[in-house]
Amino acid sequence: MEWIWYIVAALGAGIGTGLAGLSAATVMVPMLIVLCPSFSGETGAYQATAIALASDILGSAVTTYTYGKNKNIDLKRGWLMMVCILTMCTVGSYVAFLVGNVVLGSFTLFLTFCIGIRFLVKPDTSRKNQTKKGEKLGLKGIIISILCGIPIGFGTGFVGTGGGMMMLIIFTAFLGMELKTAVGTSTFIMTFTALIASTSHILIHPAIVIEKWDVMLVCIVVATAASLASARFANRVKNRTIGLVTGAVLTILGAAMLILNFWEFLSQIELFVETLRCLGLLVLFIIPCVVVLLLIRALLKPPSFVFRKLLHLVAFTGISLMVIFAKNWLAIVITALVFALILFPILSILEKESWFDRFFVQKKKGEIKISMIMLLVMFAVLVAVAWGIFDQPYLAAASILMWGAGDGAAALVGIPFGKHKVKIKPADGKKSWEGSFAMLAVAFLCGVLVLVFAQKTGISKAVIFALLGAIFGTITELFTPSEFDTVTVPVVIEAVLLILNLFGGLG
Repeated sequence: MEWIWYIVAALGAGIGTGLAGLSAATVMVPMLIVLCPSFSGETGAYQATAIALASDILGSAVTTYTYGKNKNIDLKRGWLMMVCILTMCTVGSYVAFLVGNVVLGSFTLFLTFCIGIRFLVKPDTSRKNQTKKGEKLGLKGIIISILCGIPIGFGTGFVGTGGGMMMLIIFTAFLGMELKTAVGTSTFIMTFTALIASTSHILIHPAIVIEKWDVMLVCIVVATAASLASARFANRVKNRTIGLVTGAVLTILGAAMLILNFWEFLSQIELFVETLRCLGLLVLFIIPCVVVLLLIRALLKPPSFVFRKLLHLVAFTGISLMVIFAKNWLAIVITALVFALILFPILSILEKESWFDRFFVQKKKGEIKISMIMLLVMFAVLVAVAWGIFDQPYLAAASILMWGAGDGAAALVGIPFGKHKVKIKPADGKKSWEGSFAMLAVAFLCGVLVLVFAQKTGISKAVIFALLGAIFGTITELFTPSEFDTVTVPVVIEAVLLILNLFGGLG
């Protein structure tokens, strides 16, 4: 199992290096220490850092070659910082050699996460007064290079990590480089700093090469291949695209590394562990489903209403699975809200792309984003009320499934086959009797199944209660504007089931 984590850690390190000039140690060290028992003990962190630095040498070198071939290195603006960093890296490595101990702090991990968020919010790093490649450093640039290069170089040599992220910040924010040029320049410098720091670590603890030579070899090969592939990708796409991808990669890596770095403390918090498990379950279910749906959309081109209902199907099924497998209602609520917070900026960014409206066929701007956020928030409320207040978790699952499947059936039947429109006021005149009866039947069936098999309700009682819930839900859907039925219908169904449970007892 450890070998799988070696490969995963090296892949993450290589991708981070190729896309954003991220030091391999930032990714590999926390993963190796936390997930691999062979790196436990007093020298575990030291050995992990040495292996990561060794992987950084070739990974940064092939990244530098790729960026250089695409003319995305600017040494005229980076030479002074390079001199400062290499000089102080040598000093830091010598001090580390004398001290014989390296402490991997969490600041770099937190910085990685923050930089990722920054690129998600603003993926295009170009500015109005963008510095041209090859332009000489002014007085301000010289001062910044010296003041920043000295601590970055010393920290890189002594601690063994952090230089890549810090250089990326300085090059893009203060020296006016675009993202690709900043990455290419920083990896050029990092090739030499990794060599210096790696040599220092091996001299301090030569047993690394003897005891872990096979791990080092695998990590070097995998990280180098991943760096080369991600660097080639980065140099073939637009700056905005690489900014978005870089932001996503750094945010995910930063969050994961922070969790791993503080796992000993966080693992003692039961709610955190359960929330993490729920979030993992939701992500592992939703991502493959969404990928399949996108392929269906691209290849088969189903009607837009079918595609949207399938998206809803994935969402409410994922939440229902969490209700079934989770041990704590609060973990589900937190997971739904966290997922909404993650999804909102992602959809806000994607909807600015020209292909987004064509692909999802939005009725109006922001419709997909608002719909998905409303779904997740509504799920959190339903679970909090049914499970958190009334201790009836399966009633939350029943109301979600009855609404989700029923609403999907209403659209799939009503839109293509609904010939008889409901003209009763205050209905909007667009919904049909065929769609409403389809919703009633499917919602009723889902309710019976959940009440009988999950709630352990008698069949006769389950039939009556599911029928009442389905009737009230269908009526609510019929007289609610389409943009709000995501909220009103499941709330009404859950309210009916909870009232029936209070007076009649479903369990």
